[in-house]
Amino acid sequence: MNSPDAPKPDATPAATPATDADLDPFRLQSPDTLSNPYPVYARLRDEAPVYFSAGYNGWLVTRYDHVAAGFRDPRLSAKRSSAFVTKLPDEVRQRLEPLRRNLASWALLLDPPEHTRIRSLINKAFVPRLVEGLRPRVEALVNELLDAVAPAGRMDVLRDLGDLLPLLVIGEVLGVPAEDRHKLKGWSNALGGFLGAGRPTLEIAGGALTAVAELEDYFRGVIAARRQSPGSDLLSQLLVAEEQGMILGEQELLSTCCMLLFGGHETTKNLIGNGLLALLRHPAARDELRGSPMLVGPAVEELLRYDSPVQWMSRVALEDIELDGARIPKGDRAFLVLGAANRDPAQFPDPDRLDFHRTDIRHISLGLGVHYCAGAALARVEAQTAIATFVRRFPNAELSSAPLTWRMNPGVRGLAAIPVELGQEKASP
Repeated sequence: MNSPDAPKPDATPAATPATDADLDPFRLQSPDTLSNPYPVYARLRDEAPVYFSAGYNGWLVTRYDHVAAGFRDPRLSAKRSSAFVTKLPDEVRQRLEPLRRNLASWALLLDPPEHTRIRSLINKAFVPRLVEGLRPRVEALVNELLDAVAPAGRMDVLRDLGDLLPLLVIGEVLGVPAEDRHKLKGWSNALGGFLGAGRPTLEIAGGALTAVAELEDYFRGVIAARRQSPGSDLLSQLLVAEEQGMILGEQELLSTCCMLLFGGHETTKNLIGNGLLALLRHPAARDELRGSPMLVGPAVEELLRYDSPVQWMSRVALEDIELDGARIPKGDRAFLVLGAANRDPAQFPDPDRLDFHRTDIRHISLGLGVHYCAGAALARVEAQTAIATFVRRFPNAELSSAPLTWRMNPGVRGLAAIPVELGQEKASP
């Protein structure tokens, strides 16, 4: 465990160059860990539950109780847009200012009262009753996507389903023209690569900067069209709210569109991908779900816990914080490691086992408190529909022999591709 008064690992004297083992003794940044972080999480929970990582320049908080408390602790601020670029050279920070400015108005990265004002507008579109009304449309989209690949007898679960379904759905919710929705994928992926990277490279940051610039230009056009011809979509609702005095500035409106695109696509894509991967690796669980379709609700909750699409969320300490014998200094970043909390045996007995019959499954994959995921109900509808339909239609599907490659992103967990041999399709009843 880190001693509260011990120097941080990056303070190693120049006369004694730090080795990789000094900077990353838990091998947090190794490809093996990024592919399967759960054994390392178990070590951290046992040996250093509040651990300063020099590689990520922040504190990793890994026990369930600590993570849950961290989401509700007002001393840990979500207002961290500057933290993504703080350690970069001055000239690089200046170039990335448009990206920082966009992120600075994301409700996800704000504290109350700014967060409350923007979140109250967003919530109007994600009332569970309204979201449940989208289920027939989601079912139709899932079947259309699976119809397109069924004749070939094989598919890439991410490319052909996980990537496309959330884009189509969040595009409809926002009011993006149908012919443009496929354009959104590259922009969303560039933002995901940046936001989950811990310490993003200049290349990753540059990709996110380009994505934000192009997204803002694109949404300016959509907003202008919606002002002329409002619809029932979320963007039209935000514009109506603006006219009624609940004003969003132009930057806040553009930033909210970018945030909703990212949140509606990236998390759900990897929930579907990671969930179906787990089922393909656990045939008995897949067969149980196919035989008991009503189990899909608890199954998705367990899949969220088992392999969370968001592995951590960062916060900034507003004052010195003592936690489990460690001192997190004011201004430092703390990473609330959801993936580690969701496998904590103190909260979930036998946590490495996939079990659709767990009781009181209070996972933290969608956050807690005021920053609980606004689109959680929509993500659940999409994942339940995609997973239930896939296992029903393709009961004999198997992973192909091609090796799986995890994205080297510690904060956003997902694969580059999930190639699957579909086998014989089951006829519709």
